Amino acid sequence: MSHTTTEITLVEAVNQALAYAMQQDPDVIVLGEDVGTNGGVFRATAGLLDKFGADRVLDTPLAESMIAGASIGMAAQGLKPVCELQFMGFVLPAIDQLLSHAIRMRNRTRGRIGCPLVVRTPFGGGIRAPEHHAESFESLFAHSPGCKVVVASTPARAYGLLLAAIRDPDPVIFMEPMRVYRLVKQAVPDDGIALPLGRAFVLREGADVTLISWGASIQETLQTADELAKQGISAEVIDVASIKPLDTETLLRSVQKTGRCVIVHEAPRTCGFGAEIAAIISEQAIYSLVAPVQRVTGYDVQIPYFQLEKAYIPSVARILAAAKQTLELV
Repeated sequence: MSHTTTEITLVEAVNQALAYAMQQDPDVIVLGEDVGTNGGVFRATAGLLDKFGADRVLDTPLAESMIAGASIGMAAQGLKPVCELQFMGFVLPAIDQLLSHAIRMRNRTRGRIGCPLVVRTPFGGGIRAPEHHAESFESLFAHSPGCKVVVASTPARAYGLLLAAIRDPDPVIFMEPMRVYRLVKQAVPDDGIALPLGRAFVLREGADVTLISWGASIQETLQTADELAKQGISAEVIDVASIKPLDTETLLRSVQKTGRCVIVHEAPRTCGFGAEIAAIISEQAIYSLVAPVQRVTGYDVQIPYFQLEKAYIPSVARILAAAKQTLELV
């Protein structure tokens, strides 16, 4: 396998990781709607059918429950299926299979049978998609014992985290922000090195306020840090990356240093995963806080069509206002 240093996009990094995993392990199977002949709705699986054949790259009917159920059966028999659900809004028909069976397999069999299953799903707004195509359901799966929830935000992290997800012995929900699929390019060596699950990434060191985010909102969060720097404010930026398991140590260490925290995500505010992070910080770092934890999120409505999409997605202006509020600069 070549160790390329060519700059690639996030969707190309997903493809690169899948190809590496399939080359190294014949038990890795890719399945889903249009993943074979068409190479996936976003072309994340382009070329895999030609490389690995129809026995390992399976086009399926438009039936998410069947895709998840077949993947569970494969996983229970020793294969390592990576199934694609085209958009996260389409995960709902598969919920019974995933929450009633996949995540319970190890507990149900008292550890005899694992379920090494990866569910890849694009999520979030920003591409002018219709209804059911832009949801962010990370909290739903984080609330469900027995699975891991991972969110890639850059090409390098997509490559390393997807390899780790495929190698994990239990179900992993692997979320890919559509808005960033072709927005950022990085040099990603095709070296097969996985990134650890359960680890957050400090993208920028800072001393005055901690900005915590994941997925596509990392882009606006980093831009906010740039704007704050122009005003002499030092912001630390953390990419959560692993919703579950959560790297609480990195988050708490940062908040204990800065004393202030803003959490940013696209999902609706009520019961969004930002609330869980805020609760952890309040429970374990309350004496370090000098201002209330702020959340900048989507609203408690269905994500709107493209005319209002930008008003829904957390903006630099909204994040900046929240950060300044923690600094009492408003």
